[in-house]
Amino acid sequence: MRTYGCQMNVHDSERLSGLLEDAGFARAAEDTTADIVVFNTCAVRENADNRLYGNLGHLRPVKDRNPGMQIAVGGCLAQKDRGEIVRRAPWVDVVFGTHNIGSLPALLERSRIEKEAQVEIAESLEHFPSTLPSRRESAYAAWVSISVGCNNTCTFCIVPSLRGKEKDRRPGDVLAEVRALVEEGVTEVTLLGQNVNAYGSEFGDRQAFSKLLRACGEVEGLERVRFTSPHPRDFTDDVIEAMAETPNVMPQLHMPLQSGSSKVLKDMRRSYRQERFLNIVEKVRASLPDAAISTDIIVGFPGETEEDFQETLHVVREARFSQAFTFQYSKRPGTPAATMDGEVPADVVKDRYQRLVDLQDQISLEENRKIVGREVELLVAESQGRKSDERRRLSGRAPDNRLVHFSLAEGDEEPRPGDTVTVEVTYAAPHHLVADSGVRSLRRTRAGDAWDARNGRPVQQSAPDVMLGMPAVGKPVEEPAAPAGGCCSID
Repeated sequence: MRTYGCQMNVHDSERLSGLLEDAGFARAAEDTTADIVVFNTCAVRENADNRLYGNLGHLRPVKDRNPGMQIAVGGCLAQKDRGEIVRRAPWVDVVFGTHNIGSLPALLERSRIEKEAQVEIAESLEHFPSTLPSRRESAYAAWVSISVGCNNTCTFCIVPSLRGKEKDRRPGDVLAEVRALVEEGVTEVTLLGQNVNAYGSEFGDRQAFSKLLRACGEVEGLERVRFTSPHPRDFTDDVIEAMAETPNVMPQLHMPLQSGSSKVLKDMRRSYRQERFLNIVEKVRASLPDAAISTDIIVGFPGETEEDFQETLHVVREARFSQAFTFQYSKRPGTPAATMDGEVPADVVKDRYQRLVDLQDQISLEENRKIVGREVELLVAESQGRKSDERRRLSGRAPDNRLVHFSLAEGDEEPRPGDTVTVEVTYAAPHHLVADSGVRSLRRTRAGDAWDARNGRPVQQSAPDVMLGMPAVGKPVEEPAAPAGGCCSID
């Protein structure tokens, strides 16, 4: 399974893996040739096309040597390109879209029997993804989709035409999934939506999202709740209040800015302006002083002037984002922006991009240095960041989602992924922190037990978990991660 794009795609890939396992398949070992290769694609940026077709080209000789191999392509790019994929890569066996991921096993079987490619693109959602079986990648953290689709009309974004109009799950169904995950040992959930805080628009409750956050706070054993990605247009005071008043909702917010220029925001059809965005940041800081706020920014949108770009730099300086995921504008056919006048020369875009990255790295480092000397509680992660055998270095996530690499001192018990440790931060870099003075305390959790069970290790029942309070921290993730709103993508 090869996944490109946002967290929604990552979640969909867990469902695709679950469907294939239900159909009798097992995940192929890294050093073996798989019988089935699935690409779950993104269509947000131009290089998504190039990357897919390049990878398909590399697989052709492998398939020639293994005639029984099947290749499937799904996701946003499949929804967009449809039969074009088979035309350009006739060795592909199955093409399916964003609305019919549940059809994959049947399409693979039909392709085997009929010995020809199967292309099936549904125009509307067949099954809400969370009703399908899942093979979750983590034993201790899980995605929970609360809505799919998007009702916005941002001029640069192709996602609404590929994912469709917003469809909301009923709150009871969401909470039932959350409780079931906690019963399995999960201690952290991330609520997902293309525009997560617009949740409730389909059934007419403007405060449905804040109510859902508060309800998650009442789920016993659920220690960390996150959500992505909200839209500034729908970010209301009741959501800020719910974040501040619900102890297991983490002090972290990823809110896409896209541009600091009100003129460019209007051209992007983003329905808020600079003043509105900074007002939200101010309110969040007032209620959650130590919250880490991250964002997405596009540089070089058609018609962007140097003055517009300076407005973006102004917002970055004012907001002091803990992290900004920055992107050079990529023209996507089918979007209104693709036909706009005022294309910014590539060398100008590159220069602005580098100036923005340099400024944000400086701010991130300054903000991270404020954390040095503090104790933070980490949820120990599996295979994240560096692990040095010499220093016995592991990695974990702080409540605000900062990545912290920590070392074990002589005699320290090694925690399992899903356990929590308290460490003192000793060093700051722009995109991560380091704690090299050993572990101050270790709490073995049910999530760690679940990790043991998944990996075939003896499980010694841990003591009942204790709910976390709201720690005072403030830094986000190291690796690039796109919001589920589809405004950028992970490569």
